[in-house]
Amino acid sequence: MRSGNDLGSAYFNYWRDAFERSVLFCDILRRRGNDYLEQSARSAPHVLDFDFSLVVDGRTLPRPVNYALVRIAPPADVKVDPHKRPFVIFDPRAGHGPGVGGMKHDSEIGVALSAGHPCYFVGFLPEPVPGQTIEDVCRAEAYFVRLVADRHREADGKPALIGNCQAGWQILMMAALEPELPGPILVAGTPLSYWAGVRGKYPMRYLGGLLGGSWLAWLMGDVGDGVFDGAWLISNFESNNPANTFWKKPYNVYANVDTEAKRYLDFEKWWGNPVLLNADEMRFIVDELFVGNRLAVGKIAMSDGEHIDLRKIKSPIIVFCSFGDDITPPQQALDWILDLYDSVEDIIANGQTILYSLHQSIGHLGIFVSRKVARKEHEEFVFNMEMIDVMPPGLYEIVLTDADGSITNPELISGNYIAKLEPRTLEDIRALGGNDAADERRFATAARVSEINRELYRNFLQPAVKALTTPASAEFLRDAHPNRVLFRGFSDRNPFLAPVASAAEKIKGDRHPVDAGNPFLALEKIASSWIVTNLEIFAKTREMIMEATFLDIYGSPFLQAAVGVNAGRLEAESATRDDSNAAAACADAQADMTRGGLLEAGLRALLYVLQGVGADERQFNALEALRNAAPENARIPLSRVKEILRRQAALLRLDEKRAVAAIAEFLPDDPGRRARVLSAIYEVISADGEPEAGEARRFREISRIFEETDAKAQSLDPQEA
Repeated sequence: MRSGNDLGSAYFNYWRDAFERSVLFCDILRRRGNDYLEQSARSAPHVLDFDFSLVVDGRTLPRPVNYALVRIAPPADVKVDPHKRPFVIFDPRAGHGPGVGGMKHDSEIGVALSAGHPCYFVGFLPEPVPGQTIEDVCRAEAYFVRLVADRHREADGKPALIGNCQAGWQILMMAALEPELPGPILVAGTPLSYWAGVRGKYPMRYLGGLLGGSWLAWLMGDVGDGVFDGAWLISNFESNNPANTFWKKPYNVYANVDTEAKRYLDFEKWWGNPVLLNADEMRFIVDELFVGNRLAVGKIAMSDGEHIDLRKIKSPIIVFCSFGDDITPPQQALDWILDLYDSVEDIIANGQTILYSLHQSIGHLGIFVSRKVARKEHEEFVFNMEMIDVMPPGLYEIVLTDADGSITNPELISGNYIAKLEPRTLEDIRALGGNDAADERRFATAARVSEINRELYRNFLQPAVKALTTPASAEFLRDAHPNRVLFRGFSDRNPFLAPVASAAEKIKGDRHPVDAGNPFLALEKIASSWIVTNLEIFAKTREMIMEATFLDIYGSPFLQAAVGVNAGRLEAESATRDDSNAAAACADAQADMTRGGLLEAGLRALLYVLQGVGADERQFNALEALRNAAPENARIPLSRVKEILRRQAALLRLDEKRAVAAIAEFLPDDPGRRARVLSAIYEVISADGEPEAGEARRFREISRIFEETDAKAQSLDPQEA
């Protein structure tokens, strides 16, 4: 129990520390405001933590855009291998400034460079080129990727693309238009099925319907004189989590003012400098995607009439999402697969490879800015991109496990984790939860109401709004945005903050932090926790009201009938499937059953032995070691290995029994070569430990076909001699 003197001393020490923290916190806000003013004055602001050189300025293209392609210069201690596939990281243009994919060395750019890959970055300028559209940006990005591929013809693989958030759906659109152009595509925190979600969570999907649809986006573009202010997108993100926006984030800086300044200022330099979009770009995003949900079902058409069909993408698609992401939950990231396909067999028949990775807790921004995520998930994606690229068509989950000291063949692991690609079915995605048929009708009704309200606005309000809007009024409204006012208010432009900088310097020179056991500090933390709890209760209550209101309004049978929404309409609007080439492909495959050489035979045998168990990175790295052991002039390109693996997998799916039996028909008459291939197959299948019973049985079967009584094959079954 404390004495009166001790309590008085604790009281004095606490308030002295609280005063010092308050001054230092105000100084951090002042520095944030100065960063904002400095970034705003730059013609090409960014937060990249790497040196770079400009490759292409998108404003010089025939259809100019405010995007640019730059090449990242590796740090002095990093060596890039020109034979490795290049990586291209695409920045999300969703309101905030450019550079998030490389704002730290532990980042998507950083891990790609550290693995020896040439690295490029696609960013943007704060102001759009007048008249540019989303289609123009997609065409420009295709040009960028084509240029990177041309600059790296010696690389063993096409460029790997990484798109964060908004950039993810944009590069998938580009890849659907230019399917032969990219290599593997990783989309992180990217919404693709915009209505999807589960009850009681992710309220942002209801927002468009509750606001009456896209007419408000049209209005904001018109009062901006043809420009949409990205600051409103940032405000929308922040309003989704009031506890973090209004208390947790600033209080964390205040409570840890001696250590948090740099991290906070680095983040705010990116987050707090909004960019602009053309009004038509934002209208496309809202009408076609957020409210219309037209991407997955192939209803978006380009200016030449071509429809965006995600099934046309030939490259592997890796979807990285998180249960902790309330902006792009797993359902919005993955349910496009359910929109496009009825089964995994449909995915395979279409020749598409789709992989996904589920984080259990990280938030939306952490998916692409967290150091921990960069050092684990993104690093493993980079390390295993070649394995991903050669995977046969299908649906897989990327499962990462710790690589402890007891694992088999640790030399075949690139990082601190073991990556395994485990086969999945559509039921695994459905098990994550999602909408039922009634919910789909509700969202379809909201989309139809949005169309009606949009046309009412265009016909009755838009002419007056445009007549009253001038460039000066639009600029005034942008300057008057609360975020910008706040940032300018806490900067050196405010004369009342002049004493803060000098006071902060004096305090830093004679700081008196309070003891962690101070009882008044404990009361402060209790009060902070109480504030957070109440803000979270408010947010949860608001979300429940939003959900109930949306479900009641758009679940009304009268409203649904009035706007012409029914089950038949939804079925008619689902994605169509083109199976016209299926018969020809089947006939072509039959001819390939007995066509090939020892390489085709070996890879077909390997796929047969490993069937249904996925792929462990150790197995792929063992296969890569065998490929790399060949003389360079005789080494098979990875693209050729991919082609053969996919073809042999297709033959096994078509008629497994015949495909396996046919191996004997094109094996060379050379027992020594057959024995070496069989030994290589065993080396690969055992790279992750002793083969399982099914693998062992299938390996013995392959051994008999190869006419080889290999000791390893016998050792799997001592009774067989």
